[in-house]
Amino acid sequence: MKHILITGSNGMIGKLILEYCLQRDDAGSITSITRKSTGIHHPKLVELIHDDFLDYSAVAEHLKNKDTCFFCLGVYTGQVAKEEFRTITVDYTRALATALKQYSPEAGFCFLSGQGADLTEKSVVMFARDKGIAENILINLQFQHLAIFRPGYIYPVTPRVEPNTLYKIFRLVYRMGLGKIYPNIGVTSEELAKVMVSVGFKGKGTMIYENRDIRKLA
Repeated sequence: MKHILITGSNGMIGKLILEYCLQRDDAGSITSITRKSTGIHHPKLVELIHDDFLDYSAVAEHLKNKDTCFFCLGVYTGQVAKEEFRTITVDYTRALATALKQYSPEAGFCFLSGQGADLTEKSVVMFARDKGIAENILINLQFQHLAIFRPGYIYPVTPRVEPNTLYKIFRLVYRMGLGKIYPNIGVTSEELAKVMVSVGFKGKGTMIYENRDIRKLA
């Protein structure tokens, strides 16, 4: 039985991952660290309301004996200032990963990154550079199993309020067939979440999954 940790379970992908984990017979317990309740109640679920994603000392006991972590915290480019984007993308990742490595040294780590992440950390594109920095932090921590997922556009199967006009346009054109014409441009939210859960529970395989790899596994 796997003991799972999830962050970002109020987000589009994190919530799906939480739901899929709860459906699995081989999931022993699922701990969700979140700022606000998901509204999901289940015997396997331990929901921790926590508001400081740079300090996990208050919930340290809940980081012990974990097998896999699904890290889905993130923010869209343009939603916040670049300094806050760096904090959320890089510093939040470092804080949770470092704490998990301390309390569950044998745990695996599944990281929701993004297409174009730059491991050289030299890209002029903020998203690519900061995601690359976060990925390098995880690589250097040497988890037993590290899986980094780099989806392109994520098509939300369940309708939502889009973060900006660009995403409204992408949703429309993807639904009209762009995803079939250019399959490597994106992946659906359900496909991504299911692949992440499958890889996380297997605990082995490729380290970096590009959009084409995710679609192939889906």
